[in-house]
Amino acid sequence: MEASKVNQLKLFIQQCDSNPALLQDPALKFFRDYLEKLGAKLPASAYGKGESAKKTEAKDSFVDESDDDMPELEEQFGPSSTSPKVPEETASDDEVVESEVELDNEGVIEPDNDPPQKMGDPSIEVTDEKRDEAQTAKSKAMEAMADGDLDEAVNHLTEAIECNPTSAIIYATRASVFVKMKKPNAAIRDANAAIKINPDSAKGYKWRGMARAMLGHWEEAAKDLHLASRLDYDEEISAVLKKVEPNVHKIEDHHRKYERLRREKDERKKERERQRRRAEAQAAYEKAKKQEKASTCKPCGATGGCSGGMPGGFPGGMPAGGMPGGFPGGMPAGGMPAGGMPGGFPGGMPGDVDMSKILNDPELMAAFSDPDVMTALQDVMKNPANLAKYQANPKIAPVIAKMMGKFAGK
Repeated sequence: MEASKVNQLKLFIQQCDSNPALLQDPALKFFRDYLEKLGAKLPASAYGKGESAKKTEAKDSFVDESDDDMPELEEQFGPSSTSPKVPEETASDDEVVESEVELDNEGVIEPDNDPPQKMGDPSIEVTDEKRDEAQTAKSKAMEAMADGDLDEAVNHLTEAIECNPTSAIIYATRASVFVKMKKPNAAIRDANAAIKINPDSAKGYKWRGMARAMLGHWEEAAKDLHLASRLDYDEEISAVLKKVEPNVHKIEDHHRKYERLRREKDERKKERERQRRRAEAQAAYEKAKKQEKASTCKPCGATGGCSGGMPGGFPGGMPAGGMPGGFPGGMPAGGMPAGGMPGGFPGGMPGDVDMSKILNDPELMAAFSDPDVMTALQDVMKNPANLAKYQANPKIAPVIAKMMGKFAGK
């Protein structure tokens, strides 16, 4: 860009800066929109009547699964170079939505919604005479089918079924007529009846499979046709399977693809959860380390701080661990008062105590070798209020009372 034009642009921006109302000019709306697109916040005077700043839409539509606690931990301790990073959820982690499968639906028809056809009463007794009547009606139906009169064929087959409702072959035959009439639902009802009577009815599975193919129920159709072919193979079944099976393969591939995508999504979610837990554990560990470091006394290295007590313990026989923190102070004459001994030496062992009085006292030194006494003393050192627990203890109370007497200079 030429220097003169750059200077003109600079002058224009300076004028807008000093007088934002210039941007109300409709001719400059493109420039104002450009500034807003860059994220600029313009003053109210830059807009005319009825105008306002455009609301910025959220860029991310998905929900971040990271814990609300994690930012607080980082504010306290700062980011840790050793803490595992939790991967952010991306758009690919949204709910898996299956696409439509492109199938060859040539020959698929709308389902027939006619009232159910008449079915036989399986509870009636079928006599030889009824069987003969059923066979006669079936023969008439076959003649009608040969003449192309399918409605007449259905009527004769219905008569045959009423005479002999226990014949699977008659139901299967009427199912074949319904397939030719493009009434797949009626065909399926008759095929179901045939299979119920004879679970090995090859014709029942054949015509049900063909009816299901007419409805586009490819997987169910393939299952029926394969079973019919195993029971009684014929060329008509093979021809229909050549159309059905490619669609079934596409559906199976489609299912496998989306099952894999859902598994991968679940694995990513589980991995994010594992890393989140590791990050929380690492943050908690670092927090504990910092708190421990903050509470450690630099001069003596003791955890919890030391308030000027006697580092190094009692020379000449005090068991390991010593008695840091001192004892609650002051034993009034006459022994321990009821309710414990308030007060104490918050600063540890008083500096003006003659330690030789304690170290040269054989009774105290003998008491210090008793584990029960030392456990009680350590308990009182941790929390002076625990002194009340030992007021009535005949072994512990006299030792503490005698030590308090030494502190008091008795």
